[in-house]
Formats: sequence, structure tokens, C-alpha cells
Amino acid sequence: MGLTKTDVLEKAKALNVKFIRLQFTDILGVVKNVAIPLQSLEAALDGQIMFDGSSIEGFVRIEESDMYLDPDPDTFAIFPWSPPEGMTARLMCDIKHPDGSPFAGDPRTTLKRVLREAHELGYDITVGPEPEFFLFERDKDGKATNRTVDQAGYFDLSPVDLGEDVRREIVLTLEQMGIGIEATHHEVSPGQHEIDLRYADALRTADNIVTFRFVARTVALQRNFHATFMPKPLQGVNGSGLHLHQALFKEGANAFQDPKHPDGISKIGLRYIAGLIEHAKAFTAITNPLINSYKRLVPGYEAPVYIAWSMGNRSPMIRVPQARGEATRIELRSPDPSCNPYLALAVTIKAGLDGIKRKLDAPAPVSRNIYRMHEHERREYGIENLPEDLAEALDYFEKDNVMREALGEHIFSRFLEAKRIEWEIYRQQVHDWEIDQYLTVY
Repeated sequence: MGLTKTDVLEKAKALNVKFIRLQFTDILGVVKNVAIPLQSLEAALDGQIMFDGSSIEGFVRIEESDMYLDPDPDTFAIFPWSPPEGMTARLMCDIKHPDGSPFAGDPRTTLKRVLREAHELGYDITVGPEPEFFLFERDKDGKATNRTVDQAGYFDLSPVDLGEDVRREIVLTLEQMGIGIEATHHEVSPGQHEIDLRYADALRTADNIVTFRFVARTVALQRNFHATFMPKPLQGVNGSGLHLHQALFKEGANAFQDPKHPDGISKIGLRYIAGLIEHAKAFTAITNPLINSYKRLVPGYEAPVYIAWSMGNRSPMIRVPQARGEATRIELRSPDPSCNPYLALAVTIKAGLDGIKRKLDAPAPVSRNIYRMHEHERREYGIENLPEDLAEALDYFEKDNVMREALGEHIFSRFLEAKRIEWEIYRQQVHDWEIDQYLTVY
């Protein structure tokens, strides 16, 4: 929309806004905010609102704690559920040091830096995300359960799809906040839903994913449900993914299309694919950041396990949908909705750009269903697996200098440290499965 500071001040006054939430994420993607009254909005837009950065995961030590919020006026939106007599709005923020310099630990700033690199190469990047999530019931005390709100399946309608009203309300709320929706439907698993967001530039898409998750959880809570973006909350059914459709544009034209190529894909597109394949094992630590993420990345549940690409075939990690011309795009199918979208887009875009800069060659596309191949056939095709658990993903991540460059040393080292600790805590736990399996046998 191109809103300015003056536009925001005028809109806030005209809409009777009383409070503004200044929002940002920590390195793990958790939304944080500082709420201010209307009279502080002008100071906020001038970057004068300070907060304690030492209290935020992955930010700074206590002796470096003073940080400042720098709102993006173009992200101004009203929360539709706020009462008319006291409307609440939000602004997405970058984080800065007291001297005004960008904070290296800010995920939004990190993505902006990668996008500047793409722009210097002549490319603008659009992304269309397809986030999935589960709706669960709450118990009489309001605590979230893992009881699904329905037993519906793919594309089912009410009365089988009891989450349809919640899903519709989420869509209407997002549209009122200026976020375009492409499609929405029930997914394969009971209680599972998908809402596809309209294409936007990569930074706006990351903002939209953060907003979507916040809105979905809020609307679900208002209906006494719980919306979760945990990748695999139920055993034996499909988990939730976050497919990312990416396209590069150069001088207004789609850089991935080439009508002269038999498949309609340009060399730039193939090199971008090659970069994603080259760094897939490493960026998986960011795009699939939970221990639970790897319960989704197993054969048999439609999640991509194999590092390959195809023209339409959904079993590889990367798919090139059939649409061509300006709609030519690459669908990365491995990420899940628990990731920090700023960091996920930063590392995947950086990987693709690395393929372009180094002129990497993509392997041949795979048209067969990889799930049904024998292991020796996959070896013949040169198809490798994504990491099987978080520890393995972190090992690849730690050794990949392109990932380190994409995130910067601050986020790279702090993310790695936090996730190593998470893995060690998990590794030392004795789980119910172990008790059931071994206690009376040995």
C-alpha cells in the first residue's frame, strides 16, 4: 500500500484506534509485542520506543539490553475483533540498536538483507505460502487437547467439516487486515485445514505468515478451539506443511520461464533449483526446526523425504507446477509451519541464489513416485534423504557457510546453541513409548 508515517497517524485517528501493538519475532519465530496507547504512536513511528532485548530468545545479553522498535508503516492493520469504542491496531517492526543501526539478531532485518542481495543481482522475489494447521478441542478448563474437531478428509464440507466456520472466520479476518487469500479447504487428516495466502513479495509474505498464525490461534480461541502449527500432533496421519511457491522476477518478467526450453524452465530456474538441492540438508534445520518436525518427514504421509525435483510429481522435495508464463514457479514442499518465516525464506532464497551465482547444474527431474522406489533405485538416481532428526539437520547446518552467511553470525550461532540444548533435553528424557516397550520385557 505504501503507507507513510502521516498516513498511519491519520488512519489511526479516523478509525478511533486506542492501542497499537508493535510486533516482532524472536529467532524461533515466536511473536512478541509491545502495546502502546495512541498518544505514543508518533514517537513509535520515529523509532523512539525502547524495550529490553535481554528478555527475548536469541537477542542480547543483559549488559546490551536496550533495543529500539522501528515500525514499518506499510504493515498498519486493525485487529477486527477489537471493540469499536477502542480499536487495536498492529505494526510489524524491525529491531535497531540505540545508535539507529540494524540489529543483527532481528529475523526481519535478516530477510531484508538477503532480499537486498537478490535485488543487487537484478531479482525481485515473490512467494505464495500454503500453511496447514490442526484445530483441536479444549477441555472444560480451557486447556488444549489433541481431540480433533471433526473426522473430515480432503476437501470435505460441513456437516462433516466442523471446523469450516472457524476456517471461514480466519479467512474473513485476514482479508479485513489486507491479506489476500487464494483458497481454503479441509486437508487430508481429521481436524486439519489449509489456507493458501496470495502471492506477495518475500518480506510481505513473511509478515503475512506471522499474522496468519496469530489470527488463526486468536479466532480459534474465541470459538473455544485450539489452532496448532505443530508439524505432527497426531500419530498415523499426515502432518502439517508450509509449501513455499517461489518465483524470481527480473525487470518485471518472470526469470524462471523460458518458452524455448522443452519444459518451459529457464537456466536461472534450474540453477535456483540446484541451489536448493545443494543446501537442502542444511536449511532443513531452519525450515523444520522442531524435534517433532522429523516425525512428519517420514515416508507414507505425503511429506517430502527425498531431495529431488519434478515437473508436477509431488513425491520429491521440489515441484514445478504445470503453470507457465508469468505463473512459472518453484514449490518447495519440505518446510513446516512451525518455522520462523523470515529465517526460512532467508535461507531458502539464499540457497537458490547460490545456485544462480555458482551456475550449479540441477539433476534430471524425477517423474516416478519416489516413495515406491527401492533404495537401490534411489541410489541409481542419486536421490538422497533429508535429515532424519533435528540433530542430523543441525550437523549439516553447522558446516554450511552459505547458511552462516544468510543468517549472520549472531542468529546462526544462537539458533544453533538453542537447538542443541533442545535436542539434549529431548535425548535425555525417558518417554512413555520406552516404558511401554521395555519395562516388563527386560
